[in-house]
Amino acid sequence: MSGKTDSGEFGDSPTRERRHYVVGYLLALVLTLLAFGLVAIGALPRGATLVIIALAGIAQLIVQFRYFLHIDLKQSHRDDLQLILFTGMLAAIMVGGTIWILYNQMAMMG
Repeated sequence: MSGKTDSGEFGDSPTRERRHYVVGYLLALVLTLLAFGLVAIGALPRGATLVIIALAGIAQLIVQFRYFLHIDLKQSHRDDLQLILFTGMLAAIMVGGTIWILYNQMAMMG
């Protein structure tokens, strides 16, 4: 890790860095509670709930990149893009493999 911070300046104060993490944590918490609350309350139609949860998930991804991984999506560098693509590929392999295994188990039981 380099000494360069997300603002592009060297030597940010620990207070500013802590505030940055607290803001990220609060945003992530609000987005998570929004998704759980929509499902628990069930006040909206299913389609609207799914759209809002998907949008909250995309916002959650941006919050994680910005506040915790310190990846600025506006000024993405090549290394950051490679990191994002590799992570996405690993997640797709794990999710796809899990679905494939579960489908095969279901087929063998039926």
